Amino acid sequence: MMRPDIGRIGLAVTSGSHAGLSEGEICSAIEQALSDHIDKLRKVLIIPPDITRIHSGAGMITQHLYRLLNKNCIVDILPALGTHVPMTREECALMYGDIPFERFIEHNWRRDVVRLGEVPAEFVRSVSEGIYNEPIAVEINKLLLDPSYDLILSVGQVVPHEVAGMANYSKNIFVGCGGSSMINGTHMLGAFYGLERLMGKDHSPVRQVFDYAEENYIKELPLVYILTVVAPYDDAHGIYGLFVGRDRKYFEQAVKLSTERNIIFTDKPFSKVVVYLDENEFRSTWLGNKAIYRTRMAIADGGDLIILAPGVNKFGEDELIDRLIRKYGYIGRLNILDLVEKNEDLKSNLSAAAHLIHGSSDSRFNITYCTKHLKKEDVEGVGFRYFPFDEAIKLYDPKKLEDGLNNVQGEEVYYVSNPALGLWADRKKFFAD
Repeated sequence: MMRPDIGRIGLAVTSGSHAGLSEGEICSAIEQALSDHIDKLRKVLIIPPDITRIHSGAGMITQHLYRLLNKNCIVDILPALGTHVPMTREECALMYGDIPFERFIEHNWRRDVVRLGEVPAEFVRSVSEGIYNEPIAVEINKLLLDPSYDLILSVGQVVPHEVAGMANYSKNIFVGCGGSSMINGTHMLGAFYGLERLMGKDHSPVRQVFDYAEENYIKELPLVYILTVVAPYDDAHGIYGLFVGRDRKYFEQAVKLSTERNIIFTDKPFSKVVVYLDENEFRSTWLGNKAIYRTRMAIADGGDLIILAPGVNKFGEDELIDRLIRKYGYIGRLNILDLVEKNEDLKSNLSAAAHLIHGSSDSRFNITYCTKHLKKEDVEGVGFRYFPFDEAIKLYDPKKLEDGLNNVQGEEVYYVSNPALGLWADRKKFFAD
């Protein structure tokens, strides 16, 4: 069976309406993009995000792709877990509807990957301005190399990101379906370079590493990206852009739209920011610290970040990472870099070290986690302040707060209902670099 000519697959659709693109418009556009190949396909691999990207629109798109393709071919689904815990049957049903659970394949970032080569140290040194001088191994899930797949469809949301600068595109492959070496290396590269320097930017050092790996190691894969740009409207989340194709230009178009829709500039930093973490989406500080990453450039020196985290019940997504977070804590960039040099367990898990750097304010502002399931001593043990969730929502009730500025008992509070949907930044700070 001849694989499709993926170079001919390309489409971009955007919407200027308040509610974004309708489900019908999205499904029709995808059918149009794949129309010349649907009847010829015999086996397809879909790579969507997991439950932590439930608002990406990828669940609906994956359902439609399955119904569209399942009539004539075998469809396997490999959620891009990265380091996250596997999805449960219930989570798959919540995000992907009636797709049979048996079609889902679990990605294990420690065991299921093959090494394709490496991004040379001299290239990494060049793109990081000499800050990071190590080669980065290129590893992906072995399923992507299975020649029986006629087509691989990578589905996901382009949005500002704390490691890559802008999420998705080849990140979905090299991190979402990647191995420990690539994940550790790129996370540490981003942490060394500085997340405030790269968030919301396209050509970050990490993205350039992904581009190198794409061009040199997976160019021949029958891979097509389906990218969304999502922004909130009222109580829902609208898809304002759909970009389908392998060529990088589709990612760049998505980045441009995401910059317009997902970066919320403020004219000043705020003394108090309150962020709510949906309990279905955020169950660990590994994920929940998006509340820190995405708002830190909007918080004043000496200010307070209050994180309402009803679902957070652990720190890491797996037992090893959880132990490392509990052992070392969010104690600041320089302290973590020193510990990496002296401790083999941290040196062997650089993604954890990078996470600890990202999750610290470096004493610039205070971070308070308001939890139901983690105890006071647990939260304070990793370097955060603690406040009981049930008491916190009496002061900062998500049902009463509106995104943006609020007056709470005479105090100015800036509220963010979902940090995964954007980046909040003081304009001066964002453009300082």
